[in-house]
Amino acid sequence: MSGTGRGAWFTVLCVLLFGVFLVRNGAASLPAGGPPQPVAAAAQADRPAGRTPAALPHAAPSRIVIASAGVDAPVVSVGLDADGWVAAPPPDRPRLTGWYRGAVSPGERGTAVVVGHVDTDAGPAVFYPLGALGPGTRVEVERTDGRTAVFALYAVEVFPQRGFPAEAVYADGPAPEIRLITCGGAYSARDGYQGNVVASGRLVAVR
Repeated sequence: MSGTGRGAWFTVLCVLLFGVFLVRNGAASLPAGGPPQPVAAAAQADRPAGRTPAALPHAAPSRIVIASAGVDAPVVSVGLDADGWVAAPPPDRPRLTGWYRGAVSPGERGTAVVVGHVDTDAGPAVFYPLGALGPGTRVEVERTDGRTAVFALYAVEVFPQRGFPAEAVYADGPAPEIRLITCGGAYSARDGYQGNVVASGRLVAVR
């Protein structure tokens, strides 16, 4: 395992369903129908074909851009909170995203994780459009070493809180991949969102 090491990565595997806790309130100010959810028939495609670029060395991400969805947001480093969950960006900064520093950085070999709020009391937040993305969507992550890691999504899925396939979602692999995670699924005022939208991508270019 490159970057922070195998032991730290297993911490992520133990922190199941952390996206469920990113936002537990706030749906009152959303557009009718709430945030978009992945369409089952179009949720998953084959991983991008062709040669995967060589993995990059460790470097923290600084910005994430999903041009087709209007996402252009700073990335901050996040760890675990006092309860052992991956900490979300502050709720009063809804346009921030958080890179979990216990995993690899985007572009390293393995699976990088970036989280973001879907909404807050003020309305839609940075990852509100995540569920509307489809396979082939380009995700660009600017890094502090001056390089930009470009990923192509191959799956955008929603998983319920119970039975979340953590080992599959966070699995290590031979190629650099990314997971973008926000809240999704059914919502109730008492319990918040009942699942997570997970967008999975593989590195296809480096600039």
